Amino acid sequence: MLGIGLKEQGYTTGLWKKQKLVGIKAPVFSMSKLIGVDTYLGPEMKSTGEVMGIDYTFEAALTKALIAAGLMLATQGSMLFSIANQNKAEALPIIQGFHSLGYQLYATEGTAAMIQKAGMKVKKIGKKLGEGHPNIIDIINDGSVVGVINTPTGGRVPLQDGFHIRRAATEMRIPCFTSLDTARIALKALSGGVRNFNVKPLPEYLSVQS
Repeated sequence: MLGIGLKEQGYTTGLWKKQKLVGIKAPVFSMSKLIGVDTYLGPEMKSTGEVMGIDYTFEAALTKALIAAGLMLATQGSMLFSIANQNKAEALPIIQGFHSLGYQLYATEGTAAMIQKAGMKVKKIGKKLGEGHPNIIDIINDGSVVGVINTPTGGRVPLQDGFHIRRAATEMRIPCFTSLDTARIALKALSGGVRNFNVKPLPEYLSVQS
């Protein structure tokens, strides 16, 4: 811009030399600060920032990103599943993955039937609100579960119930996944061993040239 090229100023082009590092970015949401806002993600932008996890392995970097974004699950406890019919086949391997890691399973009626048919032990919880207790909101509010996977079913009443499920999880600071892709990633992080971190100071990776 000033008539002198970068090369003439002593700068060189090219990428920084390849490092033995993996970097993963994750969006950050502020749903807990916005009362009455549904956490279900649609085409509109809802993220308020992003974080990055850096480590030597994919699983460790992923775990760091999920922790920073508030989406990392506890390494033990119970998971609550409420899966739409169209997602059940895709969700089954994910549920089996959590079961194999030792998580106890809670599920709404239809999802519980699928889990039982697959040979896993599950506690069935009523989904429809206002039809007795404990219902699915009670299970979230009393701290019985450490994570929720809820895929919207569509339809007015199910959508309203799903909204209350997602809001309850958000207000209790419990990770709630409405996308099976994201739930699969969280499971991968857990399966990869979340304690195998290689934490290094930033100057070891980057240098500032005067």
